[in-house]
Amino acid sequence: MTTIMPHPKLVTVFGGNGFVGRHVVRALAKRGYRVRVACRRPDLAGHLQPLGAVGQIMAMQANLRNRPSIDRAVEGADHVINLVGILHESGRNMFDPVQAFGARAVAEAARAAGIPLSHMSAIGADSQYWSDYARTKGKAEEAIREIKPDALIVRPSIIFGPEDNFFNKFADMARVAPFLPLIGGGHTKFQPVYVADVAEVFARHVDGSIEGGQTLELGGPEVLTFRECLETMLKVIQRKRRFITIPWYPATVLGGIFSHLPLITPPITADQVTLLKRDNVVSEAAKREGRTLEGVGIKPTLLEVILPTYLTRFRVQGQFTKPDGPTAQKSN
Repeated sequence: MTTIMPHPKLVTVFGGNGFVGRHVVRALAKRGYRVRVACRRPDLAGHLQPLGAVGQIMAMQANLRNRPSIDRAVEGADHVINLVGILHESGRNMFDPVQAFGARAVAEAARAAGIPLSHMSAIGADSQYWSDYARTKGKAEEAIREIKPDALIVRPSIIFGPEDNFFNKFADMARVAPFLPLIGGGHTKFQPVYVADVAEVFARHVDGSIEGGQTLELGGPEVLTFRECLETMLKVIQRKRRFITIPWYPATVLGGIFSHLPLITPPITADQVTLLKRDNVVSEAAKREGRTLEGVGIKPTLLEVILPTYLTRFRVQGQFTKPDGPTAQKSN
């Protein structure tokens, strides 16, 4: 008698072709799950195929501004993960449709399908804050708790990893600029968290080893100021650069100008300047209640262990630069 083996669990990952998404897809594929990557441009998701076996990872078209496409992406899935988010508005990708309406639509689709939901938010999400990014992230959380109370909400601090848009951006800037900007003096605190650690949290929720219905706050083992993050980056790429402080008001004006220029990725926006006025670290309440990486049994990865694995290309002679080359100076 032939025994028919059940198909592995199917996980739909919205935004699976992005920075965090590719690491989540990898973590799921390693566990043997089938992965449906829901994204706006499936033709640009080919880089995900080598992360799994033949036929294990499939990309399909979906847009969080289009509800029918969301329902199609969720149909037949056993778990839904929503990683979609934007750092700045561009064209029709505005904060409210993508981060508020889109998150609500995914939650409604998951509820209708009767399947678990994992949602990526951000530390600082607050529906009452005057940053559009934080406000819409907060509205999304409120909608999810109303629609899917058993969903897992994940709030990371700034995420670092090979494709990040923080350390890579400033390292690239340091190659040509004689100085680096410190918005508001560079005193904002961050708790950089490794992208693979974040991906592991989502994978464990799919496994069932992390319970839903809670909001996790993810940060690395170190709390660093904005300035200290840049000093750490400069040390890794072995370059000396001075810092220049840009006060809040001029930074906001500059951000507003950049926001209206036809740039694919503006250096800074007024909304991002507003975000920098608040520290971006794990709360004391989350620590007490075990809603952290350590609380779910994951040891956070040190920044200094990972940065050299992908920032060496910004050194004067790339990976061939001697280890005892020039280091960053602490300048004012």
